Amino acid sequence: MTHADPRDARRASRPTTRRRILTAGAVAGAAAVLLTGCGLQPATSFVPATGPGSIGKIDDLPDGAHITVTSKNFTEQLVLGKIAVLAATAAGFDVTDETNVPGSVPARQLMTTHDADMTYEYTGTAWLTYMGHAEGIPDKTEQWEAVKKEDARNGLTWLEPAPMNNTYAFAVRNEAVAKLGNVKTLSDVAKLPAAERTFCVESEFNSRADGFKPMLEKYGLELGGSGPNGIPSSNVSILDTGTVYTATDKGKCNFGEVFTTDGRIKSLGLTVLEDDKGFFPAYNVAPVLNSATLEEYPQLADIYDRISPKLTDSVLQELNRQVDVEGREPADVAFDWMVQEGFITKP
Repeated sequence: MTHADPRDARRASRPTTRRRILTAGAVAGAAAVLLTGCGLQPATSFVPATGPGSIGKIDDLPDGAHITVTSKNFTEQLVLGKIAVLAATAAGFDVTDETNVPGSVPARQLMTTHDADMTYEYTGTAWLTYMGHAEGIPDKTEQWEAVKKEDARNGLTWLEPAPMNNTYAFAVRNEAVAKLGNVKTLSDVAKLPAAERTFCVESEFNSRADGFKPMLEKYGLELGGSGPNGIPSSNVSILDTGTVYTATDKGKCNFGEVFTTDGRIKSLGLTVLEDDKGFFPAYNVAPVLNSATLEEYPQLADIYDRISPKLTDSVLQELNRQVDVEGREPADVAFDWMVQEGFITKP
């Protein structure tokens, strides 16, 4: 069974200050991104000018060295895509910015057809959505290694993954942590009285074969059960996409289904519980490059390998928050972070 990437569905529901609504004309314009032979670039291809930092112009880079960077069109991918563009630009490459592609499949096609040279991709998305495996691999290293090996057949090279793992999780509002006995892990939830085991989940997650019910079973809990390990059906609120965060913050439930790098976790004051039994698949992000491009320009590996260790859950929560809550442009958010980390400087 092939799983859709839930990030694609959820991105449209995020309460942003600047909504990016695709009209029919805009969709047609976005589709033109795929016409790389025509030299078209999306309207969002602007990034601020950069100066050298710890990433500077490569000494032996030939004149006219060129790469094309792509990304999907939800907040986190836009920020990561702009980071990739800025890094390559600082290194001296002529960069075609094809970020903001509508959907996982079109962005993936740009990579597999080698019309794009670089993207940031999630290990779980590649394994489940693109490669069609029935189950994800919770161990982050094992999942990355499996994806890297399989995608090599497609002429794609996965560099070292970042710490950030944009997977499913459950979160609790900060002010309820102490009230619930300093709950920190999903195992701690199983120790609570049944009345406190209240959940807010989306309908898609509630029905997934790798979703809510199997997760509860992993932690010794039974959905609909009446015994000491039971979760009464009345304890579970099935909500529309995007409303889980605010419902959890307002106390409609103690535990809400979230993505671990969503900016609303920080802005609403939520605490992510540790998946201490490793139920959820790993969705670590990693730089993915056209293998032929990397062979031609091996310096790209060093550039992106410097950045990856800095991309943590907390960093992406903050960068996503600046876009989704403050309404900042992804390119400006990416630029300021790159300057702050010393990778580039203001010209």
